[in-house]
Amino acid sequence: MTASEDLLGAAAAALLEGRLDDPFALLGPHEGSGGTIVRTFQPGAQEVELVTRKKGAPRGTLEEVAPGLFAGKLKKKGEEYALRITWPGGAEQVTEDPYSFGTVIGDYDLHLFSEGRHLELARVFGAQPKEMDGVSGVAFSVWAPNARRVSVIGDFNMWDGRRHPMRLRHSAGIWELFVPRIGPGELYKFEIAGADGNVIEKADPLARATQVPPGTASIVAPAPEFTWSDDDWMDERADRHAPDAPIAAYEVHAGSWMTNDEGGPLDWHALAHKLVPYVVEMGFTHIELLPIMEHPFGGSWGYQPLSQFAPSARFGSPADFAGFVDACHRAGIGVILDWVPAHFPTDAHGLAQFDGTPLYEHADPKEGFHQDWNTLIYNLGRREVSGFLLSSAMWWLETFHIDGLRVDAVASMLYRDYSREHGEWVPNVHGGRENLESVAFLKAMNEAVAERCPGAMTIAEESTAWPGVSAPVAEGGLGFEYKWNMGWMHDTLQYIERDPVHRGWHHGELTFPMVYAWSEKYVLPISHDEVVHGKGSLWNKMPGDRWRKFANLRTYLAFMWTQPGKKLLFMGCELGMEKEWNHDEGLPWHLLEQPDHAAVQRLLGDLNRLYAGEPALHARDCDHAGFSWIVGDDARNSVYSFVRMVEGHDPIVAVFNMTPEPRHAYRMGLPRSGEWHEILNSDAMDYGGGNIGNSGLVEADGEALHGQPASAALTLPPLGAVLLKPGAAHQ
Repeated sequence: MTASEDLLGAAAAALLEGRLDDPFALLGPHEGSGGTIVRTFQPGAQEVELVTRKKGAPRGTLEEVAPGLFAGKLKKKGEEYALRITWPGGAEQVTEDPYSFGTVIGDYDLHLFSEGRHLELARVFGAQPKEMDGVSGVAFSVWAPNARRVSVIGDFNMWDGRRHPMRLRHSAGIWELFVPRIGPGELYKFEIAGADGNVIEKADPLARATQVPPGTASIVAPAPEFTWSDDDWMDERADRHAPDAPIAAYEVHAGSWMTNDEGGPLDWHALAHKLVPYVVEMGFTHIELLPIMEHPFGGSWGYQPLSQFAPSARFGSPADFAGFVDACHRAGIGVILDWVPAHFPTDAHGLAQFDGTPLYEHADPKEGFHQDWNTLIYNLGRREVSGFLLSSAMWWLETFHIDGLRVDAVASMLYRDYSREHGEWVPNVHGGRENLESVAFLKAMNEAVAERCPGAMTIAEESTAWPGVSAPVAEGGLGFEYKWNMGWMHDTLQYIERDPVHRGWHHGELTFPMVYAWSEKYVLPISHDEVVHGKGSLWNKMPGDRWRKFANLRTYLAFMWTQPGKKLLFMGCELGMEKEWNHDEGLPWHLLEQPDHAAVQRLLGDLNRLYAGEPALHARDCDHAGFSWIVGDDARNSVYSFVRMVEGHDPIVAVFNMTPEPRHAYRMGLPRSGEWHEILNSDAMDYGGGNIGNSGLVEADGEALHGQPASAALTLPPLGAVLLKPGAAHQ
């Protein structure tokens, strides 16, 4: 036996045992002195013939030289061919030989991938329906540099990892293979013989579609060629996202906003039909969706995603999701997605130990394991991983016309000692606690968004005093457009939860947030995190009996909507939900049959319309010149008042009485004398109140007070908010 025959025999044995790392060395056409030899592995086949591609004319029968391994000669050197396979029972299959095609991924794409600079990964890698040499099929590729073997498996090969082993492109650690005569809709995974010797099936990290959980297979998706009708929106959205624009986001968990007739979640079609008109009617400017990237555990609300490129199949196809976004834009509503680049779950079919090594995660659990969530932390110091996530961000913004990404858990990314005790974390190269790799990643992401996605915005959920989160990268910042103001949320909720008899001792909890209100461009968030895990609903946080709960809630919402900062409110808060949110149930829409709950919803709609319609309430949300306290120190009466203002428009004065006692003849300074119209009173009968107020009109005289040139005697309703505007009555 010759050396070449020995090598051939070893390769055949490796193939039969499912451990062949270079399938093209054995399979497909090979030129030799005796002509072109074709080998194909078809375990279980009764007969394999060579035929012409176009007409299927016979070109010879292959001999089974080893179990399942067939070999034979082509009559003409270099001739194109196909395989006619006869299976037990007489079924015939004609297909091209996957091992007769050239490489799938170009060298330039491989280079960009290795450098972490390929921002369109999902359009090149993963599972791409395409045509090669005039043959339709799917080009598969996956990054697994330390694997011993990778095969693509699916229904098309009976999930047999020996049938379609892939070629390794050593320069990038990418395995690839073109499988002819399959297309969109095919289920697939990658069978990986890892560096640790274990063989495991993995879902495609770049899958653009997936099975509905608990299914774990990836699905070959068609090319994302959606028909859009949102040109006007896309052209104008930069103005809608500017610091001087009104932004009021309705935060939605798509699976539990409303249920269908069977008690399940609405799909994207139904959400477009029901959610979008509701948001328009309520006066919100944006829908902010909790993560809709595919995630195995529904109880994570999407915050443990495994498919960073696939909309969850729970709600329909990627095309259905694009249709939902298009419907939002046609209605004048923006779409913000929660996006999670901080960590990922440990599910066996996912990214963990992907090729038998810590590939996407850090190897050291002091860096790679998140103790709070029992998840793994992306190794952002690895260029391929950083590029993977950068490409995910671009995918949602560019492919699905998403208007903004709210980046989850930024604080956990910025600090190496986040939620860790001494000795449980690894310092950076300078010995510090800052995560330099994450900082570089966040800056690169925000720069890429600014360059490639005009008008799109990024929003950081960041709870520390890290400087410059919303400052431009060029000025040393992280480059986000906005940052969630977690301090405002904490302080104001802490205050409003107190019994009014104690509020005077904690007066500064409502004034302190204004000390740092201009350090960033802020969003004021009352999010899902505040109404779960035993925290109770927003309504139930309010102290006192039922009347006081509703009055407190109405006043708190009015305070939030008149304070500087963009707005975010979690779904159901506008209903005055009495129980905390349950992700397994739809919202309690029946509450609207009760007048006091319907009144809260009515008030919030009016607040949204006032916020958007009065430039003084939004144009200087991020500018200290747009806000001034009038009364900020009346702790004895628990009264607050301030003015919102912008050049060229009437100012708006907001006054709050945080006690259940009405204040009559409360004299307060105002920016000008003359008529001031009561444009909103949270105690109005329309809002479920007792109708205590100023009968719609206040007359201010020239007596200076509270640093203002004029003043008036006001009636302040109990646990109430009053908004005043000078001049003509509000229309």
